[in-house]
Amino acid sequence: QLQPVESGGGWVQTGGSLRLSCTASGYTLAGYDIGWFRQAPGKAREGVSCSHSSDGTTYYLDSVTGRFTISRDIAKNTVYLQMNSLKPEDTAVYYCAACRLDQGSYEYDYWGQGTQVIVYP
Repeated sequence: QLQPVESGGGWVQTGGSLRLSCTASGYTLAGYDIGWFRQAPGKAREGVSCSHSSDGTTYYLDSVTGRFTISRDIAKNTVYLQMNSLKPEDTAVYYCAACRLDQGSYEYDYWGQGTQVIVYP
C-alpha cells in the first residue's frame, strides 16, 4: 500500500516559512489525490489540503487559505506544502496522505510517519 514519506518540518519563528515534502517509493504520486493533514497535541486531526490528480483542483482548510500552497513535481514524484506566514497555531505534526472527499469532508488514508512543525512567537 501507499507509504508516503514526509520531510521538511522544523522550528520556525512566527511569520516564517517552511516547505514540506512528500515522496513515496514504488508509487507514482501523480496518480493519486494527495494531501496533508495535521495533528496537534490534544486537538482533533485537521485536513489541511488536498490536491486532486484528475483535474488539478485543490482544497485548503480555511485557516491556511492564502498562506499554504500544495503543489506537485511530477518528475521528482514529490508533493509539496509551502507554508508561509506561519502562526503558532500551525504547530502540529503534519502528515502526507492519500485524500478523498467523503460526504462533504476530506478524509485521509495511508499516511507516513509525519514531520513536526513548531512555530514559536
